[in-house]
Amino acid sequence: MAHRVPLGAEDRRLLKNSGAIIGVDEVGRGSLAGPVVVCGVRFSQIPENSEIRDSKRLSPIRREQASRWIRENADDWLVLEIWPEIIDRINILEATRLAMRTVVGQLFEPADSVVVDSVELGSDFEAVISVNKADDTYFSVAAASVVAKVHRDGLMVEMAEDYPHWGWERNKGYGTKAHRVGVAQFGRSCVHRRSFGVGPVLP
Repeated sequence: MAHRVPLGAEDRRLLKNSGAIIGVDEVGRGSLAGPVVVCGVRFSQIPENSEIRDSKRLSPIRREQASRWIRENADDWLVLEIWPEIIDRINILEATRLAMRTVVGQLFEPADSVVVDSVELGSDFEAVISVNKADDTYFSVAAASVVAKVHRDGLMVEMAEDYPHWGWERNKGYGTKAHRVGVAQFGRSCVHRRSFGVGPVLP
């Protein structure tokens, strides 16, 4: 069995030669409706909190608690929403990259290190490390994933009150059968992504 590096160990390794570490992650990249949400969280020290992990590994209640704790204990944090109008114009990868570059630009200070999950930000961001599944190994990126998901889930639940036909309070804009049935019956809302195929509604 492979040895799993404890969450936070890689952050602390980077902090030996950095003023702070900024973890960046996105939520909503694969959804059919709503924004892609990017969060950056800046830590000058990595706190001890075993409840912080990749947002997909936490229940909704624990995510809410973890998000509140992160926002209270991080040195700084920032959430940015990119909505379908821009996603459809420049594509989802470029929209995600734009949001990440903007977040890093706002939070970054000289001597910081930045870790993002699986997106290259370009040669003018030399301090950025792009790591596949970084939210599994970097505390800072896991923290960013939690704050981003809680923020986006809250947006989708709020919008479901005004747009009740697509079940966003349950599916958060992702392509579940109920969501696709809603599109088949009622068409797309103003916050659906026009450039994303909905796919067939299977029995």
